[in-house]
Amino acid sequence: MEANYHLLSKKGAWGDQGDGTYVNPVLPGDYSDPDVIRVGDDYYAISSTLHCSPGMAVLHSKDLVNWKMIGHVVQDLTSIGPEYNNDRMNRYGRGVWAGAIRFHKGRYWVYFFTPDEGLFMSTAADPAGPWEPLHQVWAVSGWDDCCPFWDDDGQGYFVATNFSDNYHIHLFKLSEDGRELLHDTDTIIHQYKGSEANKIYKIDGTYYFFHSEVRREEGVEVRVVMMLRSAHIYGPYEEKELIHTHGQEVDREPNQGGLLQTVDGDWFFISHQGIGGWEGRTLHLLPVTWIDGWPIIGSDTDGDGIGEMVWGGRKPINGHLTTVLASHDDFDREVLEPYWEWNHQPRADKWSLTERPGHMRLYACQPIEKDIFFTVCNVLSQRAYRTAHNSVTAKIDIGGMADGQEAGLCHFSKTYCTIGVHQQNGTRLLKFNHSGAIAWGPALTGNTLWLRSVWNLDGINRFQYCVDGEKFISFGDAYQLGWGHYRGDRVGLYSYNCESEQGYVDVDQFGYEVSGVEKR
Repeated sequence: MEANYHLLSKKGAWGDQGDGTYVNPVLPGDYSDPDVIRVGDDYYAISSTLHCSPGMAVLHSKDLVNWKMIGHVVQDLTSIGPEYNNDRMNRYGRGVWAGAIRFHKGRYWVYFFTPDEGLFMSTAADPAGPWEPLHQVWAVSGWDDCCPFWDDDGQGYFVATNFSDNYHIHLFKLSEDGRELLHDTDTIIHQYKGSEANKIYKIDGTYYFFHSEVRREEGVEVRVVMMLRSAHIYGPYEEKELIHTHGQEVDREPNQGGLLQTVDGDWFFISHQGIGGWEGRTLHLLPVTWIDGWPIIGSDTDGDGIGEMVWGGRKPINGHLTTVLASHDDFDREVLEPYWEWNHQPRADKWSLTERPGHMRLYACQPIEKDIFFTVCNVLSQRAYRTAHNSVTAKIDIGGMADGQEAGLCHFSKTYCTIGVHQQNGTRLLKFNHSGAIAWGPALTGNTLWLRSVWNLDGINRFQYCVDGEKFISFGDAYQLGWGHYRGDRVGLYSYNCESEQGYVDVDQFGYEVSGVEKR
């Protein structure tokens, strides 16, 4: 059965199969560094967002298989530091790294490190927001992968890795309000190569410290999931490996994630695949079996007490709506849908959902460096999913463009590729740009333009354009979607002008079609 599920996954199946089963990944896109909790019969997860704004995605589920984004914790990345702002854009691959979400005293708590600015936290009565303004707990660099924990007596604790000091894992006490670390309680509880992905649990009176490490297995270095346990929070500890990992070709190293128990008492592990592909680090659900007081992740097929990757199985809970990745945004709300994120912190005066109701108005602004795409502010994007067929179509009014302006549809990770319109001397020309390799298309005389991107399981994108709303014409070379800065590919909209701050486009519609999900 596992081989069949794996085959389905390789063919592009994912998530809820509609017959009481699921296939991994449960989300076939970049939902990296997840953590998860249950509150009542609701499940909430967070996912790191690095240099994207808003930061730290929040998701909701009723069954652990079907997930929906409901908001973000960090509304303004400049509350972390000035390097995230549109006039610097200097935090690619940095920013909001792995964090933890917990429910304590009737509120939701999220903690995370950025590798440069330190430790931050926020709380909310509703995980969809609003979240309190970000609080900097500790201004420090070189730390990551943290988790809070409140014991039965109310005392708070906090675990984190100092990766700049040989990956020592530290345990602190928290202040009563959870907003400060008590540094005089600092205790090193573990150290091994690459030790991070920290979580703390207390289960049936035993303390468990979840983490991952880099170990050599079968002659290669892989990241493996480990657990420490003790009757006392300061130890001494026993240690055990929880799941075998085999690398890129076999399982792509599930590691960073969280344990939880359903209302019915079953245990599961939500994880990303730690080796990122062009689609990023996708979200997976694995069963957990307790053996001799240890949680075994996946399926212990050979009886050695260590789990193996599971590619599907019975859904934990039935009767809930399935995830719909496809979306059609008419921009008829005054706030952006949660699936949108900007590249670094945008210029607030260069976009609007209200100046022309039913449209996203993107003004042109000058890049920090001329003709360098990664210094273009106000690039608005979504995750690019890995399914059997994906198509993004944007309908754009280009009547407000000015000389020197370029705007259109883009893909980007470590490299980029765009299809857009460039106006010069009053003439608008179609333009394709693959990381600086440019091809020019025909002059465009009308004010309405449709731009489309199409890709499938191999992640090879092809652009198309249309001037009449009916016939789409291919333009530009094929582009391999990629991985870069710890992120999968992003697909979205851009507008800039290297000569002045003039011009705008109005995006009327942005449709994202996802299909090819095979049902069993």
